Amino acid sequence: MVVCAVFFYRAGVFDDGPGLLWAALSVLISLAVWQWLGWGLLAMILAQVVLFVGIGVFRTIRKS
Repeated sequence: MVVCAVFFYRAGVFDDGPGLLWAALSVLISLAVWQWLGWGLLAMILAQVVLFVGIGVFRTIRKS
């Protein structure tokens, strides 16, 4: 969870985006998958990949 949050923070800073917001979304999604849904590590990693793709699509649509 921490590694993903750091990754999203650094990606946000690198892309001149809201790194703290991206990290917070990563932590919230990780907690939701782990605690609320009760799924494991594989589901958490998949959720992080979906978040990454979602942020990319959102940024692409927003810039064009």
